Amino acid sequence: QVQLVESGGGLVQAGGSLRLSCKASGRTFSNCAVGWFRQVPGKEREFLAVISWSGTSTYYADSVKGRFTISRDNAKNTVDLQMNSLKPEDTATYYCAADLYLGRVAEHKAGVNEYDYWGQGTQVTVSS
Repeated sequence: QVQLVESGGGLVQAGGSLRLSCKASGRTFSNCAVGWFRQVPGKEREFLAVISWSGTSTYYADSVKGRFTISRDNAKNTVDLQMNSLKPEDTATYYCAADLYLGRVAEHKAGVNEYDYWGQGTQVTVSS
């Protein structure tokens, strides 16, 4: 079992930055690929980024490529999402998710059904 808790959300002006953190409990976290998603009410959950268990492989959605960076520290059981150049359209609830998976990550890890464990979400609001 893996439990995930997101933090770091808040209110930021357009052009600003936020760093989200996903803290995990459970001994198998270091064997998990971890993804970040976001959701706006009334819309489907949107994939943003994923990082492999080792941190050596990452994959990003086109909508955030070049602005967001995913990283992990297995010693601390954390996966962070650094978000720069934020836009009002980045306003959403952000979720991290984990899946026991030891391969490289790519587009095949972009689906919500790929993940077994989810956090409760953290709200990000970007004002114009």
